[in-house]
Amino acid sequence: MTSTWIPVVAGAFEREDGLWLMHKRPAGKHHGGLWEFPGGKVEPTEIPVESLVRELREELGVVIDAVDCEPVGFADNARDARQKPIVILLYRIVRWTGIPASLEGGAIEWYTPQQIAKLDKPPLDQVLAGRLFAGS
Repeated sequence: MTSTWIPVVAGAFEREDGLWLMHKRPAGKHHGGLWEFPGGKVEPTEIPVESLVRELREELGVVIDAVDCEPVGFADNARDARQKPIVILLYRIVRWTGIPASLEGGAIEWYTPQQIAKLDKPPLDQVLAGRLFAGS
């Protein structure tokens, strides 16, 4: 059975000093040069939090326990008939092992919510950031 939508997971890493991790997509990729919450697609045999743990280990080299992933929201483009629908599930992460590094290209940086609001982001990450930091 073919899925009619693309499930994606993303991690919102928060440090104790209140900074949040963002990933700059590599040039040449879809949305290249834009900042996003790191993550990736959910594989058919995985539940979302399993995908998140796997993706963040592959992309950033960090180890995360699923119990440390708190669902905080989602965004979708289902109203855009020009694209296959994407749903991004966002998880807040406050505990991990290792130092995040950009292992699959692009760059990573730590930002305040106010700085993240000013970054160029893909549309769904713009929505996610707005919801995550509402009131900040």
